[in-house]
Amino acid sequence: MSEQSQTFRSFQDKWEQNQTLAFEQTLREGADIFNWILTRNGFPSVDNFSAWLSGRRRILDAGCGNGRVTALLDRYAPATARIVGIDLAAAHVARQNLAGNPRTEFHEGDLLGDLQGLGRFDLIYCQEVLHHTLDPKRAFLNLTTLLEDGGEIAIYVYKKKAPLREFADDMIRDAISPMAYEQAIEEMKQITELGRVLSELKLKVQIPEVRLLDIEAGEYDLQRFIYNFFLKCFWNPELSEEENFAINYDWYHPQLCSRHTRDEVEEWFKEAGLEILHSLVDPYGITVRGRRGATSDAPDA
Repeated sequence: MSEQSQTFRSFQDKWEQNQTLAFEQTLREGADIFNWILTRNGFPSVDNFSAWLSGRRRILDAGCGNGRVTALLDRYAPATARIVGIDLAAAHVARQNLAGNPRTEFHEGDLLGDLQGLGRFDLIYCQEVLHHTLDPKRAFLNLTTLLEDGGEIAIYVYKKKAPLREFADDMIRDAISPMAYEQAIEEMKQITELGRVLSELKLKVQIPEVRLLDIEAGEYDLQRFIYNFFLKCFWNPELSEEENFAINYDWYHPQLCSRHTRDEVEEWFKEAGLEILHSLVDPYGITVRGRRGATSDAPDA
């Protein structure tokens, strides 16, 4: 099975087995996931987020998964906005989750394919997606051809992490990516339990700088210290056990899972002729928002 086929099957299984994964937490103001989406994009409050969406007419959620962020955009966008979701593996799940919503529509499609039939957009949201394509840069440039003059695109991709974390991630991914969903979830239960135990210790540790391991000096929660520099062992008490299993599966199971640098991603925006409005690197990924000027030329995809 090719990496592309394996990744498609991985996400299809994930969303079909977890149709409403993180849906409630994405929509609930103050939830960890809700706050993470807003703050990584540069919006410290709901009012800032709503202001960003005000005036939007057509919004694309590119790689919409189960439609949880589509629903978030729908909640805070103007009543006149039209919101379109596209996903290769889970558009049918999103369509079911938002059934009856008159201003959302969903399409099956590859971000590397011909997207012109979707029309033009004044906002494209594509986060936690591009790193799962065969060519993240080309997928990004393909999306930017859909931007209206003055339109904005907001992306999030995985960052290159500390060397021991990268080693562990690749080792575990190589071990479980050939597994069927049920078998992979059994392996994820142990990693999730490790994350839960570490989290519930509620220990703070003072760590010195270790340059060779890309460890920055500072005070860390023990679970997040392990998570950031050695091993992804996700645990969020706001989610059910099954949802925590699925989020660790989401990281480790898909074979297509590229990691990037801020310079690399910002260069994509420059190549597309976009003005960078916001750029943030957190311990997990890189968020960049950019806008097409009124006189910019769209790049060739």
